[in-house]
Amino acid sequence: MPNVLVETRGSVGLLALNRPEALNAFNNALMREPGDALEVFERDDAIGAVVLTGSEKAFAAGAEIEEMQPRTFPATCTGGFLEHWDRLARCRKPVIAAVAGFALGGGCELAMSCDIIIAADTARFGEPEISLGMIPGAGGTQRLTRAIGKTRAMDLVLTGRMIDAEEADRVGLVSRVVPATRLLDEALAVAAKIAGLSHQAVLMAREAVDASAGMPLSEGLRLERRLFQSLFAGEDQKEGMQAFIEKRKAVFRHR
Repeated sequence: MPNVLVETRGSVGLLALNRPEALNAFNNALMREPGDALEVFERDDAIGAVVLTGSEKAFAAGAEIEEMQPRTFPATCTGGFLEHWDRLARCRKPVIAAVAGFALGGGCELAMSCDIIIAADTARFGEPEISLGMIPGAGGTQRLTRAIGKTRAMDLVLTGRMIDAEEADRVGLVSRVVPATRLLDEALAVAAKIAGLSHQAVLMAREAVDASAGMPLSEGLRLERRLFQSLFAGEDQKEGMQAFIEKRKAVFRHR
């Protein structure tokens, strides 16, 4: 069985983690294959957004501990361990995580690498690495702090406790919470909405928001202004504004 199921739904790419017997725990293959599938979607001009999901029981329940336990310090430094992890965050197309069940450790970190997190009401998030004598190693201490603030991140990272979807929504970790029966439909609808907009405008909006965490406000405003101005060179800006004036739906050609 493939570790990742790949589908195309119109202009939306769909990736489903597929190790249900292990609650989608990450072994070496499952760390690599989502990035490989993303490469295909990123080269496909017809795809405007991607949905990443797991199973009803688990988005991903962290790393395969039996596989990780024997590793040594030199091997983790020189063997390319976690080298595929940032591939998702580097994707230039928006990625929506559709999370049901457990999103723990690497699973929580993978969800946080996405642009939008839509959680089922059954979702559970956490960074339990501290209970294994470890710390998060794929962005948990960094993205979690940026998402929910220092004190809340300290709470989760230092205690290893899980939070449910309601608390994740309240602290700002997820974008929205929906009934589990509607999770994939909601995520696909959001992705289709984004994919139907100007791809250039979406790319630049994503770039501006993503960059905001790493630069002072003055630099962020300068970047935003330049990206805003650059869109006036494209056909989609003309079409979008003309359609508004004419009170009709815009037909974007992504150029």
